[in-house]
Amino acid sequence: MKPLEDLRIVAIEQYGAGPFGSVHLADLGAEVIKIEDPASGGDVGRYVPPYQEGEDSLFFEAFNRNKRSISLDLTTPEGRTIFEDLVRVSDIVYSNLRGDVPAKLGITFDDLRHLNPTIVCCSLSGFGMTGPRLAEPGYDYVLQGIAGWMDITGEPSGPPTKSGLSLVDYSGGLVAAISMLAAVHAARRDGVGTDCDISLFDTAVSMLTYPAIWTLNGDFTPTRTHHSAHPSLVPFQAFEAMDGWIVIACPKEKFWKRLAAAIGRPDLGTAERYGTFIARRENSDTLLPLLDDIFATLPALEWLTKLRAAGVPCGPVNSVSEALNDAQTDARGMIVETEHPRFGTVRQVRSAVRVGNATPEYRRAPLRNEDVDYVLQDVLRYDEGRIAELAAHTRNEEAS
Repeated sequence: MKPLEDLRIVAIEQYGAGPFGSVHLADLGAEVIKIEDPASGGDVGRYVPPYQEGEDSLFFEAFNRNKRSISLDLTTPEGRTIFEDLVRVSDIVYSNLRGDVPAKLGITFDDLRHLNPTIVCCSLSGFGMTGPRLAEPGYDYVLQGIAGWMDITGEPSGPPTKSGLSLVDYSGGLVAAISMLAAVHAARRDGVGTDCDISLFDTAVSMLTYPAIWTLNGDFTPTRTHHSAHPSLVPFQAFEAMDGWIVIACPKEKFWKRLAAAIGRPDLGTAERYGTFIARRENSDTLLPLLDDIFATLPALEWLTKLRAAGVPCGPVNSVSEALNDAQTDARGMIVETEHPRFGTVRQVRSAVRVGNATPEYRRAPLRNEDVDYVLQDVLRYDEGRIAELAAHTRNEEAS
């Protein structure tokens, strides 16, 4: 069996953060049944350009492989009945809705425990289910601003800058996945389910980590740094070579001495003014311009070859295409393929989660409502009469 093959998740999810959390569990074998609202055409991720046609998009494919889909309006008696029957035979109800919506929709643990006393109800929202902002929508870009990330990202003379990726969304999804697994473990041990109240806000604030503890316990003020430099370790940043950018990291004193020798300046490694973490930080205004001049004299590959031979942590600043074509990407099997009726062979990145040595299997993301028959017949075991009775409420063309 796959690691999570005995786990069933009813997912009221859409777009990025929620589906990113559950896709890792689906890749590990969990049965993730997406409930898609027919009134809105299902998961909004289906309509994100580019590479979007009809109700399919490559954006949607990236977050929803190995899942199933059923169209269901939870505000109707028929939709609610099917949902509640799913709760009875599932382990988790997972949603990424605004913080005040789970209670309104009746999908919290207190709402569902009478159906299944071990059900885990996980809400991933922008600001959580408590606090003055619970009813506000939360999006990655907004959260990167509110949580202080943008204030410390980018060049000192430039504007506040967002990460090139939706890191709050993705991190929130991973926090939700960890929470769900922990809650299911406890529910199976203790016989009682629970709520998991996860928020993107909490996630983003928690990831402030060491700048937060420095700020809370001293007079440290985090600021943007030149060339994405580490806030305290020198050198630990990007440098411009003759034909491109490289990143060099010296998080240990031994790396600094190796670096000094590799660039032909062993004297810098032993100089008193650059000999320690503290000294290099205090004298960075003279050291970094000197290093800038040195690295500008040779192409990036030559520097990387020298530095790697010397055992200095370093790497190129790759484009996305270059990263996807890196030999390590291939060696680790990070690119997988699925077959799609509209897009043909779709290549995408796999989950970084690995359990054991078994080769994971990948199935394309579902078409909207593709699994209605499977859910009603195989999961809920409705008879033909009951299925016919509910047909108008479970078929895309009629429900929408």
